[in-house]
Amino acid sequence: MNIKYILGSILTIPLLPLMYFQGKKVKETVPSLPEAKGNKGTSTVTSEKMLQMLTIGDSTMASVGVKTHKEGFTGALANNLAMELKTTISWNVYAKNGYNAKQIKEKIINLITEKSIDFIVIGLGGNDAFELNTPKRWNKDIRKLIKTVRLKFKDVPIIFVNMPPLKELPAFTSLLRFTIGNLVSILGKELEKIVKDFENVYYYTKNVNTAELIKRYNLKVKPSEFFSDGVHPSKTTYGIWAKDFADFITQSKEIKNALQHSK
Repeated sequence: MNIKYILGSILTIPLLPLMYFQGKKVKETVPSLPEAKGNKGTSTVTSEKMLQMLTIGDSTMASVGVKTHKEGFTGALANNLAMELKTTISWNVYAKNGYNAKQIKEKIINLITEKSIDFIVIGLGGNDAFELNTPKRWNKDIRKLIKTVRLKFKDVPIIFVNMPPLKELPAFTSLLRFTIGNLVSILGKELEKIVKDFENVYYYTKNVNTAELIKRYNLKVKPSEFFSDGVHPSKTTYGIWAKDFADFITQSKEIKNALQHSK
Protein backbone atom coordinates (compact mmCIF):
# COMPACT_ATOMS: atom_id res chain seq x y z
CA MET A 1 0.00 0.00 0.00
CA ASN A 2 1.42 3.36 -1.03
CA ILE A 3 0.48 5.89 1.67
CA LYS A 4 1.71 8.91 -0.31
CA TYR A 5 -0.41 7.88 -3.28
CA ILE A 6 -3.52 7.35 -1.12
CA LEU A 7 -3.16 10.71 0.60
CA GLY A 8 -2.49 12.40 -2.73
CA SER A 9 -5.57 10.75 -4.24
CA ILE A 10 -7.77 12.00 -1.41
CA LEU A 11 -6.55 15.55 -2.02
CA THR A 12 -6.77 15.23 -5.81
CA ILE A 13 -10.28 13.76 -6.24
CA PRO A 14 -12.11 17.09 -5.73
CA LEU A 15 -9.75 18.70 -8.25
CA LEU A 16 -10.25 16.15 -11.03
CA PRO A 17 -12.82 18.21 -13.01
CA LEU A 18 -10.48 21.23 -12.98
CA MET A 19 -7.51 19.04 -13.93
CA TYR A 20 -9.51 17.58 -16.82
CA PHE A 21 -10.26 21.00 -18.31
CA GLN A 22 -6.71 22.24 -17.73
CA GLY A 23 -5.29 19.10 -19.34
CA LYS A 24 -7.64 19.48 -22.30
CA LYS A 25 -6.53 23.09 -22.78
CA VAL A 26 -2.86 22.08 -22.67
CA LYS A 27 -3.50 19.41 -25.30
CA GLU A 28 -5.21 21.96 -27.54
CA THR A 29 -2.50 24.60 -27.22
CA VAL A 30 0.66 22.45 -27.37
CA PRO A 31 1.70 21.77 -31.00
CA SER A 32 1.72 18.16 -32.18
CA LEU A 33 5.36 17.34 -32.89
CA PRO A 34 6.46 14.30 -34.93
CA GLU A 35 8.72 11.53 -33.72
CA ALA A 36 12.36 11.73 -34.77
CA LYS A 37 13.46 9.99 -37.96
CA GLY A 38 16.35 7.59 -38.53
CA ASN A 39 15.87 4.95 -35.84
CA LYS A 40 19.18 3.17 -36.55
CA GLY A 41 22.71 4.44 -36.22
CA THR A 42 26.27 3.86 -35.03
CA SER A 43 28.55 5.95 -32.85
CA THR A 44 32.02 4.96 -33.98
CA VAL A 45 35.34 5.20 -32.16
CA THR A 46 38.76 3.78 -33.03
CA SER A 47 38.29 0.41 -31.41
CA GLU A 48 37.58 -3.17 -32.40
CA LYS A 49 35.04 -3.39 -29.59
CA MET A 50 31.35 -2.93 -30.34
CA LEU A 51 28.17 -2.99 -28.24
CA GLN A 52 24.66 -3.20 -29.67
CA MET A 53 22.10 -1.06 -27.81
CA LEU A 54 18.32 -0.91 -28.06
CA THR A 55 16.35 2.02 -26.67
CA ILE A 56 12.68 1.36 -25.93
CA GLY A 57 9.93 3.59 -24.62
CA ASP A 58 7.67 6.59 -25.08
CA SER A 59 8.18 10.12 -26.46
CA THR A 60 11.60 10.58 -24.83
CA MET A 61 12.99 7.52 -26.56
CA ALA A 62 11.10 8.54 -29.72
CA SER A 63 12.98 11.88 -29.41
CA VAL A 64 9.88 13.99 -30.05
CA GLY A 65 11.07 17.59 -30.36
CA VAL A 66 14.04 17.03 -32.69
CA LYS A 67 14.27 15.97 -36.33
CA THR A 68 16.49 12.89 -36.06
CA HIS A 69 17.49 10.36 -33.43
CA LYS A 70 21.10 11.42 -33.87
CA GLU A 71 20.04 14.76 -32.31
CA GLY A 72 17.86 13.05 -29.71
CA PHE A 73 18.36 11.00 -26.57
CA THR A 74 19.57 7.78 -28.21
CA GLY A 75 22.12 9.43 -30.49
CA ALA A 76 23.52 11.57 -27.68
CA LEU A 77 23.61 8.60 -25.29
CA ALA A 78 25.44 6.44 -27.83
CA ASN A 79 28.00 9.19 -28.51
CA ASN A 80 28.73 9.66 -24.82
CA LEU A 81 28.96 5.93 -24.12
CA ALA A 82 31.22 5.38 -27.13
CA MET A 83 33.65 8.02 -25.87
CA GLU A 84 33.56 6.92 -22.22
CA LEU A 85 33.73 3.16 -22.87
CA LYS A 86 36.04 3.52 -25.89
CA THR A 87 33.67 1.20 -27.71
CA THR A 88 31.65 1.62 -30.89
CA ILE A 89 27.92 1.69 -30.09
CA SER A 90 25.45 0.40 -32.66
CA TRP A 91 21.90 1.44 -31.79
CA ASN A 92 18.28 0.96 -32.76
CA VAL A 93 15.18 2.72 -31.40
CA TYR A 94 11.82 1.10 -30.70
CA ALA A 95 9.56 3.78 -29.26
CA LYS A 96 6.15 5.39 -29.64
CA ASN A 97 4.93 8.77 -28.52
CA GLY A 98 2.01 8.48 -26.08
CA TYR A 99 2.60 4.86 -25.01
CA ASN A 100 2.40 3.77 -21.39
CA ALA A 101 4.19 0.76 -19.85
CA LYS A 102 1.43 -1.68 -20.80
CA GLN A 103 1.33 -0.52 -24.43
CA ILE A 104 5.12 -0.72 -24.71
CA LYS A 105 4.97 -4.30 -23.51
CA GLU A 106 2.07 -5.27 -25.78
CA LYS A 107 2.84 -3.30 -28.95
CA ILE A 108 6.58 -2.66 -29.13
CA ILE A 109 8.52 -5.65 -27.81
CA ASN A 110 7.23 -8.01 -30.48
CA LEU A 111 8.43 -5.56 -33.17
CA ILE A 112 12.07 -6.07 -32.19
CA THR A 113 13.85 -7.97 -34.97
CA GLU A 114 17.33 -8.23 -33.44
CA LYS A 115 18.35 -11.71 -32.30
CA SER A 116 21.38 -10.68 -30.30
CA ILE A 117 22.03 -7.41 -28.46
CA ASP A 118 24.24 -6.26 -25.59
CA PHE A 119 22.03 -3.97 -23.50
CA ILE A 120 18.62 -2.30 -23.44
CA VAL A 121 17.71 1.20 -22.27
CA ILE A 122 14.06 1.83 -21.38
CA GLY A 123 12.55 5.29 -20.91
CA LEU A 124 8.93 5.67 -19.83
CA GLY A 125 6.65 6.88 -17.03
CA GLY A 126 5.31 10.19 -18.27
CA ASN A 127 2.22 8.74 -19.93
CA ASP A 128 1.42 6.51 -16.97
CA ALA A 129 1.45 9.64 -14.81
CA PHE A 130 -0.63 11.63 -17.34
CA GLU A 131 -3.21 8.84 -17.30
CA LEU A 132 -3.18 8.81 -13.46
CA ASN A 133 -2.30 5.12 -13.39
CA THR A 134 -1.99 3.73 -9.87
CA PRO A 135 1.32 2.52 -8.40
CA LYS A 136 -0.24 -0.96 -8.18
CA ARG A 137 -1.05 -1.05 -11.89
CA TRP A 138 2.33 0.48 -12.75
CA ASN A 139 4.07 -2.20 -10.66
CA LYS A 140 2.17 -4.93 -12.48
CA ASP A 141 2.82 -3.47 -15.93
CA ILE A 142 6.55 -2.89 -15.35
CA ARG A 143 7.04 -6.45 -14.08
CA LYS A 144 5.25 -7.81 -17.15
CA LEU A 145 7.38 -5.59 -19.40
CA ILE A 146 10.63 -6.83 -17.85
CA LYS A 147 9.52 -10.47 -18.08
CA THR A 148 8.49 -10.02 -21.73
CA VAL A 149 11.88 -8.53 -22.58
CA ARG A 150 13.56 -11.39 -20.70
CA LEU A 151 11.73 -13.96 -22.83
CA LYS A 152 13.34 -12.38 -25.91
CA PHE A 153 16.75 -11.55 -24.43
CA LYS A 154 17.45 -13.79 -21.45
CA ASP A 155 20.34 -12.18 -19.57
CA VAL A 156 20.81 -8.85 -21.35
CA PRO A 157 21.26 -5.84 -19.01
CA ILE A 158 18.17 -3.63 -18.83
CA ILE A 159 18.67 -0.04 -17.68
CA PHE A 160 15.71 2.24 -16.95
CA VAL A 161 16.16 5.95 -17.55
CA ASN A 162 15.25 8.30 -14.71
CA MET A 163 11.67 9.57 -14.74
CA PRO A 164 10.80 12.65 -16.84
CA PRO A 165 10.76 16.10 -15.13
CA LEU A 166 6.99 16.65 -15.20
CA LYS A 167 7.17 19.12 -12.31
CA GLU A 168 9.02 21.53 -14.61
CA LEU A 169 6.90 21.46 -17.77
CA PRO A 170 6.21 25.09 -18.80
CA ALA A 171 3.00 24.17 -20.63
CA PHE A 172 1.44 22.75 -17.45
CA THR A 173 -0.50 24.73 -14.88
CA SER A 174 0.68 24.77 -11.27
CA LEU A 175 -2.00 22.24 -10.39
CA LEU A 176 -0.95 19.81 -13.13
CA ARG A 177 2.74 20.17 -12.29
CA PHE A 178 1.99 19.45 -8.65
CA THR A 179 -0.36 16.48 -9.04
CA ILE A 180 1.16 14.74 -12.05
CA GLY A 181 4.68 15.66 -10.99
CA ASN A 182 4.16 14.09 -7.59
CA LEU A 183 2.62 11.00 -9.16
CA VAL A 184 5.58 10.45 -11.48
CA SER A 185 7.85 10.69 -8.43
CA ILE A 186 5.78 8.02 -6.69
CA LEU A 187 6.00 5.79 -9.77
CA GLY A 188 9.76 6.32 -9.77
CA LYS A 189 10.00 5.13 -6.16
CA GLU A 190 7.94 2.08 -7.13
CA LEU A 191 10.28 1.34 -10.04
CA GLU A 192 13.25 1.61 -7.69
CA LYS A 193 11.76 -1.23 -5.62
CA ILE A 194 10.77 -3.34 -8.64
CA VAL A 195 14.22 -3.56 -10.23
CA LYS A 196 15.65 -5.04 -7.02
CA ASP A 197 13.62 -8.17 -7.69
CA PHE A 198 15.32 -8.80 -11.04
CA GLU A 199 18.85 -9.83 -11.94
CA ASN A 200 20.76 -7.44 -14.20
CA VAL A 201 18.04 -4.76 -14.21
CA TYR A 202 18.92 -1.21 -13.16
CA TYR A 203 17.24 2.17 -12.66
CA TYR A 204 18.74 5.66 -12.45
CA THR A 205 16.92 7.11 -9.45
CA LYS A 206 18.21 10.70 -9.64
CA ASN A 207 15.51 13.25 -10.48
CA VAL A 208 15.93 15.31 -13.65
CA ASN A 209 16.27 18.89 -12.41
CA THR A 210 17.17 21.56 -14.95
CA ALA A 211 18.71 23.99 -12.46
CA GLU A 212 20.82 21.24 -10.91
CA LEU A 213 22.02 19.99 -14.30
CA ILE A 214 22.98 23.53 -15.38
CA LYS A 215 25.01 23.96 -12.21
CA ARG A 216 26.58 20.49 -12.21
CA TYR A 217 27.74 20.63 -15.83
CA ASN A 218 28.43 24.40 -15.78
CA LEU A 219 26.10 24.95 -18.74
CA LYS A 220 25.52 28.28 -20.47
CA VAL A 221 21.81 27.70 -21.10
CA LYS A 222 18.57 28.97 -19.63
CA PRO A 223 15.94 26.66 -18.08
CA SER A 224 13.51 27.83 -20.80
CA GLU A 225 15.75 26.19 -23.43
CA PHE A 226 15.09 22.72 -22.00
CA PHE A 227 11.67 22.24 -23.63
CA SER A 228 10.84 22.35 -27.35
CA ASP A 229 7.07 22.85 -27.01
CA GLY A 230 6.49 23.26 -23.30
CA VAL A 231 6.19 19.50 -22.81
CA HIS A 232 8.84 17.60 -24.79
CA PRO A 233 12.61 17.99 -24.41
CA SER A 234 14.63 20.18 -26.76
CA LYS A 235 17.84 19.15 -28.50
CA THR A 236 19.71 20.79 -25.61
CA THR A 237 17.83 18.72 -23.06
CA TYR A 238 18.28 15.44 -24.88
CA GLY A 239 22.01 16.07 -25.01
CA ILE A 240 22.34 16.99 -21.33
CA TRP A 241 19.97 14.27 -20.12
CA ALA A 242 21.79 11.63 -22.19
CA LYS A 243 25.18 12.83 -20.91
CA ASP A 244 23.96 12.55 -17.32
CA PHE A 245 22.51 9.08 -17.93
CA ALA A 246 25.71 7.95 -19.67
CA ASP A 247 27.69 9.11 -16.63
CA PHE A 248 25.42 6.99 -14.43
CA ILE A 249 26.14 3.94 -16.60
CA THR A 250 29.89 4.44 -16.88
CA GLN A 251 30.35 5.27 -13.20
CA SER A 252 28.49 2.15 -12.05
CA LYS A 253 30.94 -0.74 -11.64
CA GLU A 254 28.06 -3.20 -11.62
CA ILE A 255 26.60 -1.99 -14.93
CA LYS A 256 30.01 -1.68 -16.62
CA ASN A 257 30.80 -5.24 -15.55
CA ALA A 258 27.42 -6.42 -16.89
CA LEU A 259 28.12 -4.74 -20.26
CA GLN A 260 31.55 -6.34 -20.50
CA HIS A 261 30.03 -9.79 -19.96
CA SER A 262 26.91 -9.31 -22.07
CA LYS A 263 28.44 -10.95 -25.18
